[in-house]
Amino acid sequence: MISCDGGRCAVQGPITLDNVVSLLGEGKQRFTAGEVTVDLAAVTEVDSSALSLLLEWRREAGRNGRAIRFLNLPANLKSLAELYGVTGLLGAE
Repeated sequence: MISCDGGRCAVQGPITLDNVVSLLGEGKQRFTAGEVTVDLAAVTEVDSSALSLLLEWRREAGRNGRAIRFLNLPANLKSLAELYGVTGLLGAE
């Protein structure tokens, strides 16, 4: 689930293969501000599809002339990003 207040959005719950497609669509609908900050502090579970999701949200933002940044990546998501060598692509803080 994604909730937004202006350009600040929060993702809550799991980001896994089971729900990544719905989160992709929800993000495309909600991330409409020129600059979007996505807080991942309330994410409870991730798998490698979470990395794909964040990278696609970044690509989508770029295609639409928007900026997106990610905050509070869960430790296991950071580990996956390091394992796959995509940490720099996420631009996370």
